[in-house]
Order: sequence, then structure tokens, then C-alpha cells
Amino acid sequence: MTPAMQLAQGLYVLEIDLSRTAQNKLLAYAALLDKWNRTYRLTGLKDPSLAVSHHLLDSLAILPFVEGTALLDVGSGGGMPGIPLAIARPELRVVLLDSNAKKTAFLQQVAIELGLANIAVHCGRVEAYRPVARFPTISARAFSDLAELVKLSRHLLQTEGHWLAMKGLWPQDEMANLSVDVVVDAVHRLNVPGITGERHLVVMSSSQARH
Repeated sequence: MTPAMQLAQGLYVLEIDLSRTAQNKLLAYAALLDKWNRTYRLTGLKDPSLAVSHHLLDSLAILPFVEGTALLDVGSGGGMPGIPLAIARPELRVVLLDSNAKKTAFLQQVAIELGLANIAVHCGRVEAYRPVARFPTISARAFSDLAELVKLSRHLLQTEGHWLAMKGLWPQDEMANLSVDVVVDAVHRLNVPGITGERHLVVMSSSQARH
């Protein structure tokens, strides 16, 4: 099966309707990722035939849970889930944050080559990042454990905002270590086409927002 067919089939299973242009941009992103990965090791995925399932569809599986007009992708690395989400939602302002200069150079290149005007890239540590406005949604995939994510990025989340933390197995121990002022709103099991292992999305918010 070609990557284009794999992507179209996966989107159908996920019930995500994307234009042909958006699908082509997703495939172009996967190709850029493969090209740069040979030199810079942006991701741990060695088999490019898995890129559609493990990068594109895995990222897009959280699309229904993205709220608001802006998203901060913490520890974006090779751009997951931020870039696929930005391609799927052109009206969503996406900031990709990573402390690795080689990775942020790649992210900048993707935004330029694919004409993604809704993407901004910031190279730096999340705890030192001080944007003008806070974000309604903060996403993270393979960044750190839940408590560390919350600790480092709490100052970047809007009062009514949510963290979207992508995990493999149900992170029972990590959830148990969260501070008392963090609420786990939901844990969604994600069924990603082409991925056999477990995938979960932990949605969290600050209880201080409830007062």
C-alpha cells in the first residue's frame, strides 16, 4: 500500500476529513522528516514505511481533543503532534518549542517549505519561555512524565486550558504523582491505525481554574 493510500485509509478510520492538499502536505512532511532523519536523528523511528501510522496518524488521533485557537507543542522534536495538527487545522496557531537547535532548524524548514503560515518555532527551554499570551492547549508527546510536564509548563497554560499528554501504556504511576491542584479530566484510549501497541491521551487541567 502506498503512503497516500495508507494515510487516506487511516484518516477514514479516525473519521477525520482532510482535503487532498492537506493530505499531500502531510506526506511531504513525512518525506522531509525521513530525509533529515538520516543526518540529524530527529526521531527514533528507523523504518520510514511506519511514518504514516507512527507519526502522522498518531498525531492526528488527538485532533478531536484540541480546543481553542492556539496550541503550544512542548518538546516538539521532529514536530509531533504539532505539525500534523497545524496542517489539519490551518486556522489553529501552533507554536513548536524545543531546546535542540538542529530540531528547531528542521521545524522552521518544514514551515517554510510547506507554506505553513500558522506555525511559529521557538528554540529554548520550556521553563524559560515567556510568550505574550498563554495557550488554551499544551500538547506533549514523549516529552517527560506528567508531573514534570505540568511543573515546567504551568505558567504557559490559560486559566481554563488543558494539557494533552500523549502516552503509550495507561500511565497509572505518573498520574498518581501529580500534585493535588492538577485534575485528570480524562484518559482516552487511542486506536491508531497501523499501531499495535497501546496509545493513550491524558487530558489535564489546573484545579485552580475551578475556583
